[in-house]
Amino acid sequence: MTQVQDNIRGKVAIVTGASSGLGESTVRHLAARGAKVVLAARRTDRLEKLVAEIRQAGGQAIAVATDVSKRADLEKLAAATVEAFGRIDVLVNNAGVMPLSPIEKLKVDEWDRTIDVNIKGVLYGIAAVLPRMKAQGSGHIVNIASIAGLKVFTPIGTVYSATKYAVRAISEGLRVEVGNSGVRVTIVSPGAVESELKLGSSDPETAASVNAFYDANQIPADSVARAVVYAVVQPAEVDLNQVVLRPVSQEF
Repeated sequence: MTQVQDNIRGKVAIVTGASSGLGESTVRHLAARGAKVVLAARRTDRLEKLVAEIRQAGGQAIAVATDVSKRADLEKLAAATVEAFGRIDVLVNNAGVMPLSPIEKLKVDEWDRTIDVNIKGVLYGIAAVLPRMKAQGSGHIVNIASIAGLKVFTPIGTVYSATKYAVRAISEGLRVEVGNSGVRVTIVSPGAVESELKLGSSDPETAASVNAFYDANQIPADSVARAVVYAVVQPAEVDLNQVVLRPVSQEF
């Protein structure tokens, strides 16, 4: 445990989608190991409560209101992080949405939102931190994808899968492009994990199916948080590129 704490202690880590679920759990795990954490999400009341808990426990944390679908918000997030802590060591691109439904339902507005958050949000995060990481000669970008980025989640999650396949492509391309700059890239692809993500479907039939599937299979959010910590804790010369995790009971 001491080695884990020493490798993470003092690092400055941004986590998007930090107000609940995977993001909140990741923040707690990083802060407990001595990281200075920056919590980003739209629900600032939840962020401030978590910041207060971390500070009360002796940690360092700030909250920044952020909508990842807006590039300006990500730029402000990066600037606020540097202003508060002087640098950016880790970005966990965790914010995501999952409004599942068959394509024939034509939930086009939901498709747009899914693309804006799950793809553009990841790219905007990268754009905000990459120049700073390259300038300091180190950094780590962790992109949260999904099992649905390894196998198309048909017939209800085709568009969602498309966005997560995109995150995989972006992550692998970025890994190659950054080369020997000192920047590491990790993609974490979870299966059914307890979070609000499962509540995103507006189509009643799909929502019922998704909730039943999660109720039967989901694992705790800190399963993903531990995977993120495992990637971050690796020595600087080691880049853990991909982590895939799912419930033992999940076939898909």
